[in-house]
Amino acid sequence: MVVPVLEEMRIRSLGVIDDAVVELSPGFTAVTGETGAGKTMVVTSLGLLLGGRADAALVRAGAKAASVEGRIVVAPDSAPAARAVEAGAEVEDGELLVSRTVSAEGRSRAHVGGRSVPVGLLAELSDDLVAVHGQTDQQGLLRPARQRQALDRFAGEAVSEPLAAWTKAYQRLRKVSGELDEITTLARERAQEADMLRFGLEEIAAAEPQAGEDAELAAEAERLGHAEALASAATTAHGALAGDPADPETVDAGALVSAAHRALEAVRAHDPALAALADRLGEVSILMGDVAGELAGYADNLDADPLRLAAVEERRAALTQLTRKYGEDISAVLSWAEESAARLTELEGDDERIGELTAERDGLLTELTALAQQLTDARTDAAKRFADAVTEELAELAMPHARVTFALKRSDAAEGAESLQLDGRDVAFGPHGTDEVELLLAPHPGSQPRPIAKGASGGELSRVMLAVEVVFAGSDPVPTYLFDEVDAGVGGKAAVEVGRRLARLARSAQVVVVTHLPQVAAFADRHLVVEKTDDGSVTHSGVKAMEGEERVRELSRMLAGQEDSQLARAHAEELLEAARTGS
Repeated sequence: MVVPVLEEMRIRSLGVIDDAVVELSPGFTAVTGETGAGKTMVVTSLGLLLGGRADAALVRAGAKAASVEGRIVVAPDSAPAARAVEAGAEVEDGELLVSRTVSAEGRSRAHVGGRSVPVGLLAELSDDLVAVHGQTDQQGLLRPARQRQALDRFAGEAVSEPLAAWTKAYQRLRKVSGELDEITTLARERAQEADMLRFGLEEIAAAEPQAGEDAELAAEAERLGHAEALASAATTAHGALAGDPADPETVDAGALVSAAHRALEAVRAHDPALAALADRLGEVSILMGDVAGELAGYADNLDADPLRLAAVEERRAALTQLTRKYGEDISAVLSWAEESAARLTELEGDDERIGELTAERDGLLTELTALAQQLTDARTDAAKRFADAVTEELAELAMPHARVTFALKRSDAAEGAESLQLDGRDVAFGPHGTDEVELLLAPHPGSQPRPIAKGASGGELSRVMLAVEVVFAGSDPVPTYLFDEVDAGVGGKAAVEVGRRLARLARSAQVVVVTHLPQVAAFADRHLVVEKTDDGSVTHSGVKAMEGEERVRELSRMLAGQEDSQLARAHAEELLEAARTGS
């Protein structure tokens, strides 16, 4: 017996359940109860623990929040344990505590191993822990895409390995084809873009702008435009500081400062404070001399050439033409030129690039053609084995004459669409290959196989679903299976066979079944009954494990609606004995 995945759940304020503890068997657990008692809430609770969608409507009226706590047994070296530890959770003694809370406002929180985690982590863990099946899952099985997934899962590495290679090549083909389509269909626009870039680059190259040149020319133009005023100001300032050489009687600032400095120097030995002031005047005198010298040089070197000013303005006008088109300043213009040159190189290489992409696309199509045939061959082989195994299971589920087959076909590609050449045809293909997979059922001798969506009744579909899962259990098992009234539409002998098959499945996995059929419940290792109190709620004592006489009474109620009917009791005891002996 494998270690049970889910040992216990505690449910609070969820739907009609006020407070209940659900202890599950490591084998087959059946959950029963009268309609509306809340047995489906057991499935809903597990769904929340597995990362299912939270809904504020699940919160019990008057409660602030609903919560579900679960104790899961995991192997220390298993993928779920490793993923939980990676998320910061603690796995103690092989047990992982998982909880989910849903507030009345619809907010949801999840915890794993005492650590708050994204709800998505619960969904990741559930992929390796539990297979959940209910009426909605049966509807999913009707879709060809789900049927293809089921077949691929059954085939194992024979399909998964070429499918992984297919996915990689297919994604690359989509990228290559998209780029090729862009280049070819937008050829005119790309040519126009190249012409525009070429013109701009030629215009910039002709002007030969230098980084920062526009700022330097602006400063020079400002200086040249006010040359006379600048020269006059410099000459006047120089005269005030150094005097006028043509008039020796002129008193200048430099002479006055020098006189003051000499007066203090004469007496500096008598007072340190006065000596300090003398030093400072000396510094002023030196500084004034330097400034006067620079003013003289400035005035002598000032260029007031109107021809130079005209040349500067002409150059500035040429640069302004560039900044108006290509950037806010010359540095931006040069950056545009660098980027545009790279883009132009790309555009001018279109013909070469088209050749490269075309060759790569043809190579990918050749690779996909070979992979498509590998996938088809592997699926064809798996389809026969899968169909035979499911047909054999159906024979044990009171459908002895039913035959299940898979139809694999390929569709012709639409005109003008990308295709693969297979068997002399242009075949359509997609992310999963070229195969269209459909599960067919012939329920009776002489009947033609039809898609199960059209050829199976509700009860037959439930049994097909169970048969598929039993086959999966032998090739790709999961630790726990949860069936929510998967026996809908089944009765009589077929119900007994469903119970027997679930019990057989429970030999290698944990099986939890919400059922209304006594024939199924009789085969359970643990029989839980959800009971409501008089006020309509389910308390912690409302989920009871039925044993001995209590179990007989519950089966009698399920059989005849009368717990004390002697005939029903006899039938219940007979069912339990048949389940115990396997007869």
